[in-house]
Amino acid sequence: MNEGTAARQRSVYGLLVEFDDVKSLVAAAEKVRDAGFKRWDAFTPFPVHGLDDAMGVEPTRLPLFVFGAGLTGAIFGLALQWWTNAIDYPLIISGKPFFSIPANIPVLFEVTVLFSALGAFLGMIVFNGLPQLYHSLFKSRRFRRVTTDRFFITVEAADPKFDPAETRSFLDSLGGIAVEEVEE
Repeated sequence: MNEGTAARQRSVYGLLVEFDDVKSLVAAAEKVRDAGFKRWDAFTPFPVHGLDDAMGVEPTRLPLFVFGAGLTGAIFGLALQWWTNAIDYPLIISGKPFFSIPANIPVLFEVTVLFSALGAFLGMIVFNGLPQLYHSLFKSRRFRRVTTDRFFITVEAADPKFDPAETRSFLDSLGGIAVEEVEE
């Protein structure tokens, strides 16, 4: 293959189908899910009730991540107070023990909340794949209406079931306004 033909070949990101109402989008999402596609997504200008179920989206792992971060914070806070009060700088005050749980609960609570909040923020960033400053869909003129009044489903070319002709035919059968090929 010479340089001219290589330059003419395009790298395809996937296919984009446009809808003008929520009902059509949710019905199409169920059909795409049932067809067995794995690498696809739906885009809407506002949250759509029932779309996650129609897409077969699994529950997020973020609560477990936040719980783990909070537990880590609690253990860290308790260990830090134990180390400082009982080992590093022990003070005998009125015969009280070097370390007691009730005296350390306020700091323990605050450190748990701090680690949980940081875990929620960082977990959300990581699980959502952010920051993503560029996406191939930004090249599509039709996709610009996703923030106003249009609904879209995109099937990525990286999907194992993706075949350009068959997938286009399938997306055409969903009843959308238009099907568009999106380049990388």
